[in-house]
Amino acid sequence: MDTLKYGDTIGIISPSSVADKSKYQKYIKELETLGFRVKAGKNLYKDTYKYIASVRERADDFNEMVYDETVKLVFFGGGHGSVELLPYIDYRKIKKSPKYFLSYSDGTSLLSAIYAQTGITTYYGQTPALYDNISEYDKGQFLSHFVKGNVTNYIRNSEWYTLMEGLCEGILLGGYLLNFALSLGNRFFPYPMDRNYILFLEESEKYQSVKDVGMFLTCIEQNPLMEHVTGVLFGHFSNEISSILFEVLERFGQRHGIPIAYCNDFGHGDNHAIFPIGKPAVLDTRAKTLIFLQ
Repeated sequence: MDTLKYGDTIGIISPSSVADKSKYQKYIKELETLGFRVKAGKNLYKDTYKYIASVRERADDFNEMVYDETVKLVFFGGGHGSVELLPYIDYRKIKKSPKYFLSYSDGTSLLSAIYAQTGITTYYGQTPALYDNISEYDKGQFLSHFVKGNVTNYIRNSEWYTLMEGLCEGILLGGYLLNFALSLGNRFFPYPMDRNYILFLEESEKYQSVKDVGMFLTCIEQNPLMEHVTGVLFGHFSNEISSILFEVLERFGQRHGIPIAYCNDFGHGDNHAIFPIGKPAVLDTRAKTLIFLQ
């Protein structure tokens, strides 16, 4: 796919929540200030179910952005319910006319399914809400992946904690831990079994406890995918270092003999690094580097 050019159109939708119009107008204005046109989904502000738009309304918004040849990037945030859209997405059209998809949190379900169904790289790590007052790091991540392109070196913006040393290679998979664990076994996420994977995962103490993290990791390791996992990079969980979380992650790494590292570069914290789902990479937890392979 060609990189974004200033003046290109970004499509904004909300598959997982009801967008606040006053807030989203600010996000849209900031994206326009960066030099892009913005197209808002027709049902962006609908609350048909009282907490979210109907499945059909959300799917229509999604597919409208897929069909619109002027939309180069489809951008959406988190919440609850994006998994409801999976049967209604036009994956054939996405594969025929690829474009960028960027989201985070609950958007994991859609990003994973699109990659698995089409083989097209999708992007995890940011939400339109960041563009009310975008940080330099987050803006740099956006521009490097979508405007400059050909990103090879992952740029850190926090201290990395090596819990299990090692060097590994594989295809990047992951996102929000809850959604990722629930996606395993879903017929819309038939990840290829002929390759290895590096998982990037994040969870927040605002929504789940360390006990939940342990349970979700257990779901992953009891799935056939685990036979192909070569390493894990875990993102922001809390503003304070959690020794209990580190112990959970370390035990996970020890059980499977794979490198594990923790950082605050991505997730529901202050930093929002972008990860290309489906791209091959090399993770070195001793050197604290992640290299994207072309």
